[in-house]
Amino acid sequence: MDMVTPVLARDLAVLGRVSEETSSESVLRGLTATLAGGVPGCAGGSAELWRQERMVVSASHSELIVLLDSEGEIGEGPSSEARATGRHVIVHDVLREPRWPAYTGMAVRCGVRSVLAMPIVVERAVLVLGMYGVRSGVFAARNVPPLADMLAEQVGVALANMWDYDEVRTDAAQMQEALAGRAIIDQAKGIIMKSSGCSAEAAFDELRRISQHHQVKVADLAKLLVEEHQRNREAKKEDRGSG
Repeated sequence: MDMVTPVLARDLAVLGRVSEETSSESVLRGLTATLAGGVPGCAGGSAELWRQERMVVSASHSELIVLLDSEGEIGEGPSSEARATGRHVIVHDVLREPRWPAYTGMAVRCGVRSVLAMPIVVERAVLVLGMYGVRSGVFAARNVPPLADMLAEQVGVALANMWDYDEVRTDAAQMQEALAGRAIIDQAKGIIMKSSGCSAEAAFDELRRISQHHQVKVADLAKLLVEEHQRNREAKKEDRGSG
């Protein structure tokens, strides 16, 4: 049976859409649900995203999280082999699988009878997808290449879009922080100029000199000065009010 279906293609395309709520975790959650619902014979899906030695894991069912954790602890199983070799791994029937005795016992306890583990390389990251069947022989080797091609393309787009969006959000946050820092520095310069009668350039030089002496950022020093100035103003208002 062909594993590439119109439902699978449609749902994978949706994963490429990003929003404020998009994250690695949300993409992987959507992906595992898509595999479970769109690949014929697949009753559950898992995803392990390895990037810079950090792993993000998701699964369509909690039992599969337990199975992945157990596989990681014993250091052997189809997902581990797929990541290590860079090739897809098929287990037609875990009851007849001789390669990983400890893994097969855990798989049976989790209700898994067949497995397809598929590694995908995406922008210096490795994504290991797991598809699980409750019956034996549901994943045929001849059907894996077209499925692998579709997943590599669509998942690559989804993750790339998410990472690009994250970068834009980070740049925007840094720009906003820089603008906020510049505004607070301008306020601090105004306070120094008013109290000492110096120029804006001299006020900034004084801020920089003090920040270097105390080994703090100019923006942090400016914030402290502005906050202290505001407290002093409020204290004077209270004194006038009580008098």
